[in-house]
Amino acid sequence: MDVLAYCLAEPGAWEDEPWEGDTVAKVGDKVFAFLGAGTSIGLKCGRDRAEADELVTIYPDDVTTSAYIGRYGWNSIRVGGAVPDDELRELIDASYDAIVAKLPKSKRPQR
Repeated sequence: MDVLAYCLAEPGAWEDEPWEGDTVAKVGDKVFAFLGAGTSIGLKCGRDRAEADELVTIYPDDVTTSAYIGRYGWNSIRVGGAVPDDELRELIDASYDAIVAKLPKSKRPQR
């Protein structure tokens, strides 16, 4: 699955490289997916750590708490691992929706 292409297909999504070698997908001025080197993707997987930990429990070998922002519900998910592509697409959509919901109404793209 081409996770970058899927992310960029979201309304208003755009690619950025805020740190050399680190690609992210943004909506408005906010990141909704950290793409790293293409082997993993960082996504907002819950409102808080407890919600995001549900995914870690289900896929302990392929989902880990994201460094620094994990306490806010972000996980790192191995692409091509045990998480099925359809579930990964749902997780990308949910991360996108969570970030869009935090944007000012004037900056929210229409779905």
